Amino acid sequence: MTAVRFFKNGKTIIGFSVVGHSTVNCEDQEGKLVCSAISSAAYMAANTITEIIGDKAEIEVADGKMILKVSCPSDKTVAVLEGFKLHIEQLSLDYSDSIKINSEV
Repeated sequence: MTAVRFFKNGKTIIGFSVVGHSTVNCEDQEGKLVCSAISSAAYMAANTITEIIGDKAEIEVADGKMILKVSCPSDKTVAVLEGFKLHIEQLSLDYSDSIKINSEV
């Protein structure tokens, strides 16, 4: 199971963490697909925020883990983070056994 948590400051999303793998075992092709979709979306969000928009972010990446926090997000960064959240929510509708979503303040 992949756990995705969204960090907020009030109502504004300021980051996320993605932890875990969606695969049950080495043969789990659907789990690999879900992992790839989540990972790709997370990297696209992180790269867009830091390299295209230019906002500074604290980022931690390890096997099965990405944490991104932006202390002072621009409106464009908030839009990217909201888009990432929507994408993950839509994936979780189709793969609810593979993705767990949490939000915190």
